[in-house]
Amino acid sequence: MSDLPGPDTPDRVALVFWTLARVLAACAGFILLLTVTFLLLGIAPAEGLRSLWAGAFGDAQSGRWYAVSETLVKATPLLLTALGVTVAWRAGLFSIGGEGQLLLGAITATATVRLMGALPGPMLTLLALVMGAAAGAFWGWIAGWLRVRRNVQEVISTIMLNYIALYLLGWLVDKGPLQESARRVAQSDPLPSTVLFARLIPPAWSDGIATRLHSGVLLAFLAVPVITLLLFHTRTGFGLRLIGQNAEAARTARYPVRALRLQAMALSGALCGLAGCVELLGVTGRLFANFSPGWGFTAIPVALLGGLHPVGVLLSALFFGALTAGSGNLARFSGVSSVLIYILQAVAVLAVVGLRAYQALRARSEGD
Repeated sequence: MSDLPGPDTPDRVALVFWTLARVLAACAGFILLLTVTFLLLGIAPAEGLRSLWAGAFGDAQSGRWYAVSETLVKATPLLLTALGVTVAWRAGLFSIGGEGQLLLGAITATATVRLMGALPGPMLTLLALVMGAAAGAFWGWIAGWLRVRRNVQEVISTIMLNYIALYLLGWLVDKGPLQESARRVAQSDPLPSTVLFARLIPPAWSDGIATRLHSGVLLAFLAVPVITLLLFHTRTGFGLRLIGQNAEAARTARYPVRALRLQAMALSGALCGLAGCVELLGVTGRLFANFSPGWGFTAIPVALLGGLHPVGVLLSALFFGALTAGSGNLARFSGVSSVLIYILQAVAVLAVVGLRAYQALRARSEGD
């Protein structure tokens, strides 16, 4: 058996080396862009980087559990919505509808809890998750149906559906049937505590500070291997990826292209709807007009930076979660507007895009 040809070890070592080199180059470029950004904003680069790190991962002075839990909480809705984007875009459907699907999932979960409040807590939690995911799937299916039946481009239809969901939410919590009983603020009544996800970190572990890390985070992480198996180890997943690369080849191979596109949009919507449910039951505990800060839109660069692969999306979501948590800490202690979060996210995207552009130019020059 020892005489059988095996993998070329030097080539594998070189591949690992160059992969690490690219990651380090991206990090170095990101830090350089951060330094320039801090200087332009009048922030001392060393202090800015320290505050960013402390907000995302903690430090010896403030502890680490709270900061790490915030990073995970911020990453969770991004992870689920980015997985939804991944499924749709892998099938060649450029859905921009994650925001609307997320909102509809949260709306449906809130309505379910209100209408079925007599059920036991765990059963009601499960029902809210299922109904919210189903609502998101339906919202995505509408755009899929418009594409396969009326040839309406999903970019246009999903953007329009986003606005419908946004204004529907605004009406429901402001003078609508989901507004709080006091009718003073555009929000729903708080959900019963028995329906909410359990907290995972005891206050004793975080110096008496209550963290927001909840069991719904585990649901988001569980979705990563499930979507990986679906996309890369099932016939359906192969069909989705095939129509994304060449729909005519898929038709020639007798794959049901229309049905697969509908399935892709429905699954994408279900994941985004689930993100809204998890955020509702794990963090906010109630519905309000500005429920989402734009997770459905941020999920697009998260998915693209993750290479439209579930594992890459997980790492990208954690990176954006750390960036969001760190930026919030930096904004609090530097006096800079919270808009800094979006500036730093854009800087991160530019760092990765710049690295990939450099690699493409280098590959083209070597080919010539």
